[in-house]
Amino acid sequence: MTATTRRVYKRRETITALPLYYSGQLLKKYTGEKEFKNFYGELRGSTIFLYTDEMHDTYSEKLDLQMLKSMSMDSPYQNNRSTIYTLTLTNEEVQLKVDNPNTGEEWRGFIMTVATKEIPSNLQLLPGQMLRLEEVLSEEKKRQAPLSPLPYTYHIHPSSGDTYDDALSGIPPCFFPVSRQKAEKMLKENTEYGSIILRPSTDNTNYAITLRQDYPSGPVMKNYKVLSIDTGFIIELDAPVTVPSLGAVLDHFLKATEFRLHPYLVPQTYDTCIDPRPEDLD
Repeated sequence: MTATTRRVYKRRETITALPLYYSGQLLKKYTGEKEFKNFYGELRGSTIFLYTDEMHDTYSEKLDLQMLKSMSMDSPYQNNRSTIYTLTLTNEEVQLKVDNPNTGEEWRGFIMTVATKEIPSNLQLLPGQMLRLEEVLSEEKKRQAPLSPLPYTYHIHPSSGDTYDDALSGIPPCFFPVSRQKAEKMLKENTEYGSIILRPSTDNTNYAITLRQDYPSGPVMKNYKVLSIDTGFIIELDAPVTVPSLGAVLDHFLKATEFRLHPYLVPQTYDTCIDPRPEDLD
């Protein structure tokens, strides 16, 4: 693998924020279309990301296998002909074509394994390929396992690489149900509380990040949109970044700014003395 190819793969990993299970050339068309289109496909998590070629780092289409209802093969497995699969998803029907039938059988194995959380029993694969499917199945089950009901905590330790953790509710404590104008006003008037606010987007269907960055010329307010999708969230940047949780959204901004910013947290007051026998009030 060349240095350029490694950079492309690393960029894809950053954008999708999902583990790579399998990849290769794919032809794809919607049912009803006449011609197949060439793509380079990557199966990351339970999503197939389609790229116009092997060197593009931003996907042009994707297929969410969590929406897969069935997968059928147009003809029995044969060594001397291309394989065409029909994927029936909740909202669409897609056909995938693989010129090499052995590679097509691998694609089928990986697709069905991540979609159904079990390895198909009728695969014609080698022992090493079956072992890889077992590894992928184990990893995918762990990735999609529900979080344990632990108390909500967060921690930020740049030196140790820890992340902003939102284990229970999924909503970080720097979330406030305020408008863009109100968020900017809060950051301007209470600089000691922090510099990042998570809030609803203007259309109230997604999220947004409002942050304050201090420059020599003065503070600058910036706003970023965060889209909610089935597999997590997409931070709408020049190169979109997909992350699994709102906590990971904050973590991305903290790391991107080298931890110069901090989540906006309003300090709370607490009592420090317990009266053993409080007297009745008149």
